[in-house]
Amino acid sequence: MNYTAHQAVVEGCDVLRLADAAHQTEVSIARSIGHNAYAYKVKGVNYLWAPYPLDRLPRSPTFFGNPFMAPWANRLGAASFHANGRKYLLNPDLGNYVRDDDGLPMHGLIVASPAWELVALEADTGSASATCRLEFWRYPDLMAQFPFAHTISVTHRLKDGGMEVATRLENHAREPMPVSLGYHPFFQIHDAPRNAWKVHLPAREEMPLSAGCFPTGELRPLRLADPAPLASLETIYLFPELERGPDGCAAFWIEGKNERITVVQGPRYPVSVIYVPRGEDYICIEPMTATINALNPGPNGRQEPVQSVAPGGTWQESFWIKFSTS
Repeated sequence: MNYTAHQAVVEGCDVLRLADAAHQTEVSIARSIGHNAYAYKVKGVNYLWAPYPLDRLPRSPTFFGNPFMAPWANRLGAASFHANGRKYLLNPDLGNYVRDDDGLPMHGLIVASPAWELVALEADTGSASATCRLEFWRYPDLMAQFPFAHTISVTHRLKDGGMEVATRLENHAREPMPVSLGYHPFFQIHDAPRNAWKVHLPAREEMPLSAGCFPTGELRPLRLADPAPLASLETIYLFPELERGPDGCAAFWIEGKNERITVVQGPRYPVSVIYVPRGEDYICIEPMTATINALNPGPNGRQEPVQSVAPGGTWQESFWIKFSTS
């Protein structure tokens, strides 16, 4: 068949591989390291930035590939969060979350978790896919930090050369569960120097960030060319509202001389963070369900909107990554 799916052991890690022979595309997912899709290769070239050995991620907060951030994405402004009118305190002594340079929690609890279980690995005439599940409610150290019993399922699907990342939450708790998750993919283009890349940003406004990378709560017009030369971008942008097509999706793209990576966010990813650190060879386009620190009130005392899952309910959404050439 054109599409294939199989398991392998790479550097001691359980890896799921999806292949599309017609488009010479292969996706590799490190199931035992946060279910991270660390490789999206076209003709053997990886368009996800992943320069480190796989076994580095569990031992170090270094990020690469496409890490999954939950139950909060990006940073929290304190070792606590708010939900359903209550304040919940995190326990730093458990040591199960990454901290930023100021000691604040960032990127959730499961970014390198080995707890993902393989549910399905299959290929047919239409696609190849891998589905893994993390039963959050089974782990006391996770529930101690985020006491909402739930199950997360993530499916990576390779079809027509593009990769879909579909996420599903099942809320087993007796009260609504806040949804403030996201992904942090690192992209690279190979046919032009980084400063020559161009970026299309489907947004007209940005939310300025403080020196600590927290939203100020203000909005201002986005004053960039379209497409914008990557060399003209600042380090980080937060877009709380995106321009969308008739299907409700918002499309970003990064382009070199002829190579292009397109990132399409489904309607339930209303927010995006763009991260362009100086001196690095990548750009991050991060689909998120809420703004940075949305689980806490901002400097004006107002809390940004956060989606939720009703008791016994489900939440699901996808984003897509597609390589093309002009």
